[in-house]
Amino acid sequence: MYTLYGSEVSLYTGKIRAYLRFKQLPFMEELSTVKVYKDIILPETKVAYIPVVKTPQGQYLQDTARIIDHLEAQHSERSIIPTAPTQHLVSELFALWGDDWLVIPAMHYRWNKNNFPFIYQEFGRVVAPKAPGFIRAYFGKKLAKKFSGFVPVLGITPHSIPSIEAWYEKTVLHHLNVHFATHQYLLGSRPCVGDFGLMGPLYAHLYRDPAPGKLMREIAPNVAAWVERMSKPDVELGEFLPDDDIPKTLLPLIQNIFEQQWPVLRSTVSALSEWREANPHEHFIPRSVGQHSFSINQVSESRAISSFHQYKLQRVLNTYQQFSASEKENVSAFLASVKADNYLQMTVKDKVIMEHNKLVFAQD
Repeated sequence: MYTLYGSEVSLYTGKIRAYLRFKQLPFMEELSTVKVYKDIILPETKVAYIPVVKTPQGQYLQDTARIIDHLEAQHSERSIIPTAPTQHLVSELFALWGDDWLVIPAMHYRWNKNNFPFIYQEFGRVVAPKAPGFIRAYFGKKLAKKFSGFVPVLGITPHSIPSIEAWYEKTVLHHLNVHFATHQYLLGSRPCVGDFGLMGPLYAHLYRDPAPGKLMREIAPNVAAWVERMSKPDVELGEFLPDDDIPKTLLPLIQNIFEQQWPVLRSTVSALSEWREANPHEHFIPRSVGQHSFSINQVSESRAISSFHQYKLQRVLNTYQQFSASEKENVSAFLASVKADNYLQMTVKDKVIMEHNKLVFAQD
């Protein structure tokens, strides 16, 4: 029996909960209350992030990508990793996009739309799970204020909000809705790593919160149906599409991923190298190392540089580098078709790794 420490309101908890259900791994879920943070999460992981998965052997796993890596290695049945190279890469691209870029609309639609008092009650459960509703709302409002403070840090401002909404509704939801009209998941009738990457923001914030949930069901019902399908236990295994096929319905989104997200990832890599040079005696890398610009729908704004995004980027680059010469040739032809053939040639000079659930630079 595994134990999942998390919360329904938590973005990344939704990702791992859906994964555990699909893998048909027995687990119990425990709400990550203040007491659980103090008594379990902080002592066992040394960081204050959820979700955390406790294995039957008593190991505590943190970070959704590494949790999935660990569990895939332990449970090869019902694998969510495509073996065909182009599908494998596309799966990782969507996982990175969900974990990083879709956090922008997820945070905007949660904190800048009318999701209250629902959100106050949800956050109040973390502080006082057994208290009456008015007490939960009191504590939830205080805790919610802390999390809503991250909105401008992500570059979500009055200047950028119109472009964020237009991009999310007319690009993200539109193309996903078209895709899920004919495909159960991203790459066929079996979910891949990329599906679970999308599940985080699309479930907890954009489906479950009242205002964006209503919006999704109205303008993208196929996306809402996909979220519900991803949430079910005992899902049929299904198959990835044959012949390493990538559905044409995904091509506009893949091109958009490279156009908008990848310049920011390149900037992040440069910023971390500069930070390392300026801080040669620091061992652990802070979660944020300054600010840089980003653009959505040709509207630019500044945001915090997240060092953790380089760690996730390295996963995609490593996936590509591990392909054989013939596999790279086929994958490169696909990348050229979405005007992205140069992006996977990126060199990361100062690579990062995880040490005690914190980022450090890899030894040269």
